[in-house]
Amino acid sequence: MLSNEFPAIETPFDYRNLCWFCGEPKFSYFQFPQHLTFACPHPPLAVPSCKECQEIANKLEEDSIWKTFHKVKAELIKQYQKDLAIGINWTEQELAESQFEGGNFESFQRSAWMMYEIAKGRVNFKPWRLEIAGIYASDYEIDLGFCFDGVNYPTVEHAVNHYAKSFKLNKEFLRQLVAVLGEGEFSYAVRLCRIMIDATPNERAAVIREVSAKR
Repeated sequence: MLSNEFPAIETPFDYRNLCWFCGEPKFSYFQFPQHLTFACPHPPLAVPSCKECQEIANKLEEDSIWKTFHKVKAELIKQYQKDLAIGINWTEQELAESQFEGGNFESFQRSAWMMYEIAKGRVNFKPWRLEIAGIYASDYEIDLGFCFDGVNYPTVEHAVNHYAKSFKLNKEFLRQLVAVLGEGEFSYAVRLCRIMIDATPNERAAVIREVSAKR
């Protein structure tokens, strides 16, 4: 139930039944803030949300709806890590041509790419601007963060966590490589980590020194 204290943002017609956080069907409204905050750059408001995003947002104590948005996205990436990893390990054609027979493998073949597309769509969804009664509640433009292989991550750190977990890589080694190589060489950093997945600490340190010397 909405109150005058938390006016609902205006919603474009094409988004009228969607969650502001992820684009899934709307369940209710998330009212912000739900806690004491002193530095919020926008007035109290309510955004449409699906049940899952609302449950995540209710647990957060950020000082703006935008920071809440990024934390919700980060949690979605964490919860749907296995679904997002499908797009890392397979292409749609490879799944279609795979020879899985019977049981869970056959079910995986039928639904895997759809699960990946749904998870990616939710993570990549860009919310519409905050407007109340024809007036923008905030001029803040959403930062899509770090985009890699078709998926938007809140930060490159979230991408590092996701790939380290998906490929069972040494996370600190991957972080160091990305720091030295730069975000634009994220793919190369992942490949190096995969090649050296069984490397010793001394071998990883030697690679970091070699890569740094070439920059």
